[in-house]
Amino acid sequence: MGAAVLMIIATSLLMGSINVAEAWKEETKVIHVGGKVLCQDCTQGWNEWLHGAKPIKGCKVSITCMDDRSRVVYYGSDQTDEGGDFEMTINKFINGKELNAKKCSVRLVSSPDPVCNLPTNFAGGRSGVKLSRPTLVYRDIIKHVLGPFYYTTPMCDEPDVSESHGKGNTY
Repeated sequence: MGAAVLMIIATSLLMGSINVAEAWKEETKVIHVGGKVLCQDCTQGWNEWLHGAKPIKGCKVSITCMDDRSRVVYYGSDQTDEGGDFEMTINKFINGKELNAKKCSVRLVSSPDPVCNLPTNFAGGRSGVKLSRPTLVYRDIIKHVLGPFYYTTPMCDEPDVSESHGKGNTY
């Protein structure tokens, strides 16, 4: 009788540990991507330029993930909150296949600010930044913290003075 009770206890403990392991695997099936979007207004003076970037509420930030054949397997987006923060959660498994986070790119999409609405490429916001190493890996959390990304005003936007635009012009 004592052996039977011991066997029942051992089986229940084993079943409990399997459930815990399965729950941990379930939790690690997502990737968290977050960051901040700010407005950098150069017309406010040098000190404001260095330290006075303001968060923009309602900016749209997107993530696009590709497969090995350069096809889009995931697209998602989020809008920033009052503090300019965005947070996206992505399943690591899409259509039964594991997503390669290094083939995901995050970029600025739009700003609701009528003045501060030109995306800059600071930290890759305009062209997109690839996810590389996670910023945080702790227990069941894998998180990439990006940015900050910046929008600016038309007065602060630098003109394109690349070679292709300057051909034929003599000054």
